[in-house]
Amino acid sequence: MSDIIDFKALVSHIGEAVIISDRDENILFWNPSAERIFGYTPEEALGKTLSIITPERFRERHSKGYFHTIQTGVTKYGNTLLRVPAMHKNGRSISIAFSVSMLFDDKKQPIAIAAIVRDETERFQEERNLKSKLAAYEKNE
Repeated sequence: MSDIIDFKALVSHIGEAVIISDRDENILFWNPSAERIFGYTPEEALGKTLSIITPERFRERHSKGYFHTIQTGVTKYGNTLLRVPAMHKNGRSISIAFSVSMLFDDKKQPIAIAAIVRDETERFQEERNLKSKLAAYEKNE
């Protein structure tokens, strides 16, 4: 079956960002949707660390969690969507949701992390507006 599925074509055309980073957080793979969501071309992103898309106030915590995951080979976000703020190349804040998958070598040692990322900025803003309207409505009751 894998003979008929071109996985490289799939991740090049999928609507979600596919980002793969190595043990040191260096970006190894950056698909066209990652460019659309974050603004960086593959040439700009490859070899850089994930700090290019992580807001400064979260970088230390993100790196700590990343390196813990690489050391243990275990992630709690494999089956769960994590919703966090991120940063576009132009400096604007965006909201993303992502899950991750560990990549292992033939000795079962973790060598990279693949993230599947969706831009949820619009949905997050709509939710925030609805909460604000609801709070205003409840205040006036």
